[in-house]
Amino acid sequence: MSVYLMLTTLTDAGRKALQDDPEMLKSINKEVEFMGAKILTQYALLGQYDFINIVEAPSNEAIAKLAIRLSSGGNTSTLTLTAIPIDDLIHTLKNRENPW
Repeated sequence: MSVYLMLTTLTDAGRKALQDDPEMLKSINKEVEFMGAKILTQYALLGQYDFINIVEAPSNEAIAKLAIRLSSGGNTSTLTLTAIPIDDLIHTLKNRENPW
C-alpha cells in the first residue's frame, strides 16, 4: 500500500454542511474506508487548505478514484500528493544499475 497526502478545501456548500453537521467528517472517513483506503491520520488546518489527511491506498488509481468521488459531491476539492518513504528514495538513488 502506498501513502498519500490529501489536502482538502471546503466549498461554500461544504462549509455550510460542516457547520450544520460537524459529524459528517466521520461519515466521510467511513466512505474512504469503504473504498479500500485507510486514513492514517488527519488534521484540520488554518490557511489555504482546510484539512490534511494522510491516507494509505492500494494504488494511484484507487486514490484518484477516491479524490474524484469525494469532490463529486460538491462539498470539497482536493489536492493529492504521493508520499515516498525516505529510505525508499535513498535506495532508488543508490541503485546505479537501473536509474528508473
